Parts: sequence; structure tokens; C-alpha cells
Amino acid sequence: MFSPDQENHPSKAPVKYGELIVLGYNGSLPNGDRGRRKSRFALFKRPKANGVKPSTVHIACTPQAAKAISNKDQHSISYTLSRAQTVVVEYTYDSNTDMFQIGRSTESPIDFVVTDTVPGSQSNSDTQSVQSTISRFACRIICERNPPFTARIYAAGFDSSKNIFLGEKAAKWKTSDGQMDGLTTNGVLVMHPRNGFTEDSKPGIWREISVCGNVFSLRETRSAQQRGKMVEIETNQLQDGSLIDLCGATLLWRTAEGLSHTPTVKHLEALRQEINAARPQCPVGFNTLAFPSMKRKDVVDEKQPWVYLNCGHVHGYHNWGNKEERDGKDRECPMCRSVGPYVPLWLGCEAGFYVDAGPPTHAFSPCGHVCSEKTTAYWSQIPLPHGTHTFHAACPFCAHQLAGEQGYIRLIFQGPLD
Repeated sequence: MFSPDQENHPSKAPVKYGELIVLGYNGSLPNGDRGRRKSRFALFKRPKANGVKPSTVHIACTPQAAKAISNKDQHSISYTLSRAQTVVVEYTYDSNTDMFQIGRSTESPIDFVVTDTVPGSQSNSDTQSVQSTISRFACRIICERNPPFTARIYAAGFDSSKNIFLGEKAAKWKTSDGQMDGLTTNGVLVMHPRNGFTEDSKPGIWREISVCGNVFSLRETRSAQQRGKMVEIETNQLQDGSLIDLCGATLLWRTAEGLSHTPTVKHLEALRQEINAARPQCPVGFNTLAFPSMKRKDVVDEKQPWVYLNCGHVHGYHNWGNKEERDGKDRECPMCRSVGPYVPLWLGCEAGFYVDAGPPTHAFSPCGHVCSEKTTAYWSQIPLPHGTHTFHAACPFCAHQLAGEQGYIRLIFQGPLD
């Protein structure tokens, strides 16, 4: 794993806590990753700790007094109970933790800028017209600076004034031990898969995380005033494969340990070359098919494989069976005569979404993103939050809602005749 030099001087290699990968992107944002806005964000141990933990609680403040406390050069969370009463919880420096903040805001306290994911969007302009439902300061992740480098998630992030304000309308309450807690408007939902993020993984149950990191069952609707029931046996500790939904974008958390068992981009490139070396052919045109290089993952190539989604037969692009009376994309497969959508195949290039290093033998339907069988089987059973109250399975590489009986198909390639 490490070069001999790193083994002798382990401090030289920065400690990686894990990575956050935004679902719906195939290795990068449509117009490229820029600065804090990208499809994948690595969390490294900071040179100096910047974590915070709750300390003094000020009760029965007037809004003016609350403002005075909040204006100190110190982190705080304000809970407005009524026009006459606000509770302010001051937070103090914690030398044992690092804090990372995620949200829509481009202000400096946000480490990872996340915007709404539009299924299948090919450019950032596709996403601009959407009214965002992601909070400007959506959530924060606190990582222990010492082994085992535990990462925990909390709803809401501190703004440029180092404050979190929960207004009158936000769901908030006093806990049994006299502390305050609350939920953000659209909430931060988390799902921990059972059996980790492996080929044996099974979906867990979606929960809501509070501002103080407590776990609750989901509200009736996303922004309902009434909180769900507290789930005391579960925690806000992230594990490999945990999904974090910010109401507009869903993030996958991968631990450094988990990523070390995941195929690399080099591995995926080798699998691509292996498929192409087998010289799959179009059964109609007899021309050789080839998956384009990963750098050209958005442009349909003349050798690009296409598939009939109902049966899985792979062809090159041709007009056979393209009868004018047929509706939309539906075409008749020349091999088996089944009628259904006919789409180009794209390799899944975001290695962090793979649960194993198997060959790319299956494709999601209806988008045509190709990856291993176990990976398609896993994502096809994960209900992802959609809008404010529905869930559906989606392709992790483009966020398109899955269709068909399983949501994916096995690809049937025809080899060369010689």
C-alpha cells in the first residue's frame, strides 16, 4: 500500500478520513470540477484542529441579548422559542476533532459546495433554473483526529458569523437532560447500509439527523413541524456506504479503508480495454464495437455499443426496425424481435459507486450506464429520496429513475465471427 519511504515516515502521508461523492455524476461535474464545487470531496486531517463542542447554555434571553452573545468571536446555535425568548448554546474549541461543512452557500465556512442534482444534466446550465431546496449551510461532519478517525454528521452548518439560527418556525425542543435540539427546514436524512458497502450490502432505513446529531424516524413530510420518533439505538456515526440526503442532492460517504478495496479508475480503464480487445460486433452491420475512452464519456462515438433495453442484445447504431409508427425510442430488436427502448451504452466511470471489481456486464435501465452485476443489483434496491416525500431507485452515475422490472439488464454481446 505505502512506498518504503512512507512507511519510515508515516507522518508525511496526510490522514484521509474519507470521501463524499455526489450521486448523479459520472466522475466529474458536467462542466468540470472547480474549486470547492466538484462531484467528489476528500476529507483530510487538518494541519490544526478546527472542531467545536457545546459548552455554555444561555436560557431566557431576549432577542437583543441573544444577538450580543451570538456576536462574540465564538460558534453558537440560537433556538428562537418565541419573540421574547431565545436559547443560545455556545460552542467551544475542540482540539480533538476536525469540522467540515457542506451546503449550497459559496461563503468561506463551506468546505464543499453542493447544488441541486438534475437527472441526466449535461451542463451546469441545466441546473441553474431550478429553485434550490438545499440549505445554504446544510450540514457538518465532525471527524476524530485520532484513530479510528470516527466521522459523525450533524444537521446545519455555522455561517460566516459562526452562528446557526433556528427560527420560530423550525422544529425544536428541549431534551430530557435540559439541552436544546432541533431540525432544519428540509432536514438532513441518512441511510446506513447493512453489511457495509460490499457485494453483500442491503439497504438500511432512512433516518433524520438533528442539529445535535440525534437520530429520528422521518417526519410525515420533509418540512413538517412535527419531528419523528427518536431512535436511541442508532447513532449519527457515518460508515462506509452511508448515504446523506440534503433535499436536492444525495452524497455517498466512503471511508479511506473502504476506498482501498474499491476498483480504481485505472482498473476500470483496464476492464474497458479488455471488453474492446474481445472485439464485440454488431449482429446487423458486423462492425466492431468499442467503448470510447473515459475522457469522452458524454459524446456518442460511431463505434459506441447500443442496447435494446428489453432483451439486452448489444448492437452498433443502425436504423433496422426503426418503424415510423413506433412511438418515441421504442425499436424492434433484430435478434429476438422484442420491442423496447434502444439506447447508447456508457461506462460508469465513478469508481466510488462500485461495490466490487467485477467486469462491466450489466447496464442500468433506461440510461444505459454500464458497471458490474453486483453494483447494478445494489443500487437498484436503494430507495433514494426524490422531491419532498417520495423515494425511488436511481442510477448513481446520472440520477435517472430506474425503469423496468429490475432497473437493470444483463448485456448480451456478440463476439467476432472469425
